[in-house]
Amino acid sequence: MKDNAHTIPAGYSSIAPGHIATVVTCLEMREKPAGAPVPLPEGFTLQPLTHRDPDAYRSLFRKVGADWLWFSRLMMSDETLISVLQNSSREIYVIRHNDRDAGLMELDFSEPGEVELVFLGLTPDVTGKGIGRAVMSAATELAWAKPVQRFWVHTCTFDHPSALGFYIRSGFKPYERRVEVQADPRLSGHLPLDAAPHVPLLPA
Repeated sequence: MKDNAHTIPAGYSSIAPGHIATVVTCLEMREKPAGAPVPLPEGFTLQPLTHRDPDAYRSLFRKVGADWLWFSRLMMSDETLISVLQNSSREIYVIRHNDRDAGLMELDFSEPGEVELVFLGLTPDVTGKGIGRAVMSAATELAWAKPVQRFWVHTCTFDHPSALGFYIRSGFKPYERRVEVQADPRLSGHLPLDAAPHVPLLPA
């Protein structure tokens, strides 16, 4: 990660009312893992996102990420989101199951020599079936097909409890930990009030 961040002091730090805080772990791989690619199960496909309509994208983004408080793309204006979706350095894929949208995967090649796995997530009805491992394998193949030296991702304590272990098993190594504080997207209406019940909703 290359944004400017300050170090918070040891001990407890108060969070402003109406905000949420999460611990973010950054992970990277410096070489492609050994082993054959893992095929997608029957009925599943990985298709490039060709119709980059912001409303359709937000709908899928909510289906995949609401339980884990994915909010970044929901707070963007149409103009900003369209710019992201149409950026030629981004490869965005929809995971399809029997002609139905079942997940999202995005790679960002904007930094020379490296690629970020920006998003990888499934809708709740197809989780726990080994699909994530196959999609991660496909993402790894796509990433290392380009002339890159580094493939990285970040996950946080709002994500599925198995997310961090999943990335480590996939070949990523943790290298940095950060704390992110943001306005609670449930209070702003970007996500429903009952989203992510594992993160207590506090009044602003």
